Amino acid sequence: MDTSTRQRVLRIALVVFGAIFILVYPISLVWPSGWVWGHGYSHYLPMILGVYAVWGVFLLIASRNPAEHRSLILFTAWANGAHGLIMLVQALQDAAEHGHLLGDVPGLLLVFVALLWLAPRRATA
Repeated sequence: MDTSTRQRVLRIALVVFGAIFILVYPISLVWPSGWVWGHGYSHYLPMILGVYAVWGVFLLIASRNPAEHRSLILFTAWANGAHGLIMLVQALQDAAEHGHLLGDVPGLLLVFVALLWLAPRRATA
């Protein structure tokens, strides 16, 4: 893939992932078995929703000029990879959480792979 195509695809990915991060709350209402962990009320959910909403806004900002936001893009990739792998193990160990194997776990791992593959390359001196 040439550099201009890679940048165009990265910009689209940042907009799509940013929008999804912002929309995690409505997604969790529609598909709780794939996006909401635990049973009953948890203080975790509003905290993680707030973090992802803010993160989504910053991904939208980064989509304007990905090269200037390389560290955010790489952080997003690695943080979502770690989050997804931890959740994968937890979902496999807890039968009540198996719905996540079709929901947020593959979503987080997709963010990891896509952004690592598309991330802007280091500038050469």
